[in-house]
Amino acid sequence: MAKAGLAAAAMVRKMLQEHDAYNVLVLAGIGNNGGDALVAARHLKATWHQVAVVFTGDREKLPADAAAAYDAWVVEGGELCSEIPLPGRWQVVVDGLFGIGLSRDLDARYCKLIEQVNALSLPVLALDISSGLCMATGRVLGAAIKARHTLSFIGLKPGLFTLDGPDYAGEVHLDTLGLEIKHLSVKGALVDHPPYLPFLRKWNCHKGSHGSVGVIGGADHMVGAAILASRTALLLGAGRVYCGLLATQPPALDTAQVELMLRDVDTVPALSSVLVVGPGMGMSSTAMAVLHEVLEQKQPMVLDADALNLVATDCALQQRLKARAVGSTVLTPHPGEAAHLFGCNTIEEVQEDRIAIAVRFAQAYRVVIVLKGCGSVIAMPDGRWFINRSGNPGMASAGMGDTLCGIIAALLAQSMALEQAVLLGVYLHGAAADALVGGIGPIGVTAGEVALSARKLLNHWVYGRT
Repeated sequence: MAKAGLAAAAMVRKMLQEHDAYNVLVLAGIGNNGGDALVAARHLKATWHQVAVVFTGDREKLPADAAAAYDAWVVEGGELCSEIPLPGRWQVVVDGLFGIGLSRDLDARYCKLIEQVNALSLPVLALDISSGLCMATGRVLGAAIKARHTLSFIGLKPGLFTLDGPDYAGEVHLDTLGLEIKHLSVKGALVDHPPYLPFLRKWNCHKGSHGSVGVIGGADHMVGAAILASRTALLLGAGRVYCGLLATQPPALDTAQVELMLRDVDTVPALSSVLVVGPGMGMSSTAMAVLHEVLEQKQPMVLDADALNLVATDCALQQRLKARAVGSTVLTPHPGEAAHLFGCNTIEEVQEDRIAIAVRFAQAYRVVIVLKGCGSVIAMPDGRWFINRSGNPGMASAGMGDTLCGIIAALLAQSMALEQAVLLGVYLHGAAADALVGGIGPIGVTAGEVALSARKLLNHWVYGRT
C-alpha cells in the first residue's frame, strides 16, 4: 500500500504539470483501494498540494493497512468529508472508491456519487480500476467513474481492456510495485504488439509458394461480403484466391480486382489450401447443404457470419464441426452471432463475461474463437485466452468482419500456424484501422480501406517499408 500510494501521488503530479494550481479531490472507499488513495493524499499534502478527501467507509471496518493509512492522514491534519465539498476548484480527481474486489451492482448512494464525479468533467486517475467497473469482465456494475488514466498495480486486469473497460479506464499504466507480474492471468494475456510475423519471402518463389484461399458465400444481395473477404486475402499475400458465390446469377469477374478467380462453389474446396466460409452466405437450404459438405474438408477453415448461424440451428453441423481436428477451425462471431451459436438467451448474456464464454465454447467445439467487439477475445481450445488491444470505434461499420476473415486466411495460406495467424490477424486488423484514424477517421473508416492499410502495415513490419 505504501508503494501504491506513492506511485499514485507521482502520477497525479504528472497530471498537474499543465496547471498553475494544484488542488486534488481524493475519493477513498471501504477497502484497501481506499487505503491506497489515503496514502496518495498524504504524500500530495506533504508537498503543498491542496487535498480534499471524501471518505465513504467506516474506520472500524477497514482492513488493517487501510486503517493505518486513515490514521496517518488524520494525524497529519488531513480532513475527511462525507460528500463532495462544493464549490470546488480541483484540477484532478483520484478515484479510490472501489478496487478489483467489486462484483455486485452499486447501491443508489454510490451511483449518485459517481454521477457527481463524472459531472465534474475533470481528469480522473483511477487506482487499479475505475470504481464500478468489474475487474474480470469489463462490465459496468450500475455506474462507473470515467477515468482519463488508470494506474493498475502489480498486474493488468482483464476488465480494463474489453467490453466497457476502454471507455472507462482511459490510458492504462502499470506499476508492478517491484513484482514480476505482467500477464492478465495464468492463462490470459494481452495482444498489444505484433505477436508474430510471417517469414521473409524467398526470391525463388511463385504464387503456389504462398497458398490459395477459397472464399464461399455471397448469396443474392450479399455478394459484396464474399468479394471483400476475397480481395483482402489477395491484398494480404495469398498466392491465389478463389471465390465461390451462392448468388443465383453471380458475376463472372470482379472488375475492380480482376486477379480474383470466381468459380463454382463446388470446385472451390479442392482448389484451396485454406477456406473462408460464411460471408454473405445466407440461411437457405442451399447454403446449409454447402456447409455440410465443406465441413468434411481437412484444410484450415475460418467460419463467420451465416456459417455460424447455420451451425447454431443444426445439430449435425455442430457434430461435424466438433469432429474436425482440434484447433483447425477458427470461428469469428460478433456478440449476436455468439448468443445464437452458444445457445444464450440474449446478447447481454454473452457480454456479461466475454472471456469465460469464449473459453467455454472454444473447448466445447475444439476450435479457436474470436469473440469480436471492444477488446476482442481470442480463446484457444486448451483454455488459454487473449485480449486484443488494437482497434477503434471506426471499426463499427459494415464489412469489417469480412476483412478480418480475409486477413487471417491469407496468413494461414502463407504457412503461418493457426494460432499465430489468428493472433497476428486480429491485431493487424485493429492496427490497420488505428493507422487510418489520423488521416481519415474514426468516422467513416471503411472495411476496404482497412484492407489496404493492413497490407501497408504488414509490409512495414516485415520489411521496414512504409
